[in-house]
Amino acid sequence: MTMTAKPEQVDVKAIVLLTILCASWGLQQISIKIAVQSIAPALQGGIRSMGAAILLYLWMVARREKMDLNDGTFWWGMAVGLFFSIEFLLIYWGLEFTSASRSVIFLYTMPFFTAMGAHWFVPGESLGKAQLAGLCCAFLGIMIAFSESIGKPQSFVLVGDTMLLLAAVFWAAATIMVKASPLSGIRASRVLLYQLVVSAVVLPLGAALLGQTEITHATPLILGCIAYQIIWVAFITYLAWFWLIRRYPASKLSAFLFLTPLFGVLEGAVLLDEPITYRLLTALAMVCAGIYVVNRTPGGKPSEPAKVPAGRD
Repeated sequence: MTMTAKPEQVDVKAIVLLTILCASWGLQQISIKIAVQSIAPALQGGIRSMGAAILLYLWMVARREKMDLNDGTFWWGMAVGLFFSIEFLLIYWGLEFTSASRSVIFLYTMPFFTAMGAHWFVPGESLGKAQLAGLCCAFLGIMIAFSESIGKPQSFVLVGDTMLLLAAVFWAAATIMVKASPLSGIRASRVLLYQLVVSAVVLPLGAALLGQTEITHATPLILGCIAYQIIWVAFITYLAWFWLIRRYPASKLSAFLFLTPLFGVLEGAVLLDEPITYRLLTALAMVCAGIYVVNRTPGGKPSEPAKVPAGRD
């Protein structure tokens, strides 16, 4: 059977879908922030992982995808799943202390840390001078964002910002592990299933150990936020992203991912009435610009992103 070649350019249909995906990933921070008022952070993350794992498994069964646990990827999958679990624990817990607008900026510094780690651990992914300059630009943006939270110790904003930044580090570590291990040779849906299944076990256990098991009042809005995270974000949007990567050049898609923090900041301001300061906008611009430069090859083309859930958060 003849394989259909990928189109060289991203067409209007793909651009519309990418915009919807980025807006959805930014909006997830809003839904977590709302739901965390009624459902403890670690427990909320566990519920999300359990629901999404069930949906993804049923989808894989319907597609008759093989799930061979003896192909040398099992323990790698467990390790990536553990990193994924820690990442989401930090995201959900950190949003108790910081705003959704700030969180999306810190979380989406992930490519910054991925580029640094890949430089050391992934053969053939060393950084050039322009990319090093991009790292410096993104780093300065992070420092500007932190400078605003340092002046607000009474609200624990600095604690939340730090937790979201650490979540980005664990997300990057998981991405690097996928790229440098046998996991790079299996379907992205299986990689995601490893992460969801492990976190579906680890996060509820973590919730019990931390005493974060309370559900105060499950209003329709709270239940809607949970359903949004499970059905729309962790299931539908990830599958849509996989479809895009299979159909279009991944290098052409990567630039659009920087819309996510932009949407996150705007959505936080509109839906949660969170303030947008000049320092926050400056930090956002520097982080996005720096990471964009980092993810371009010396020849000027965006580098190929890892074929794993790039917009998970």
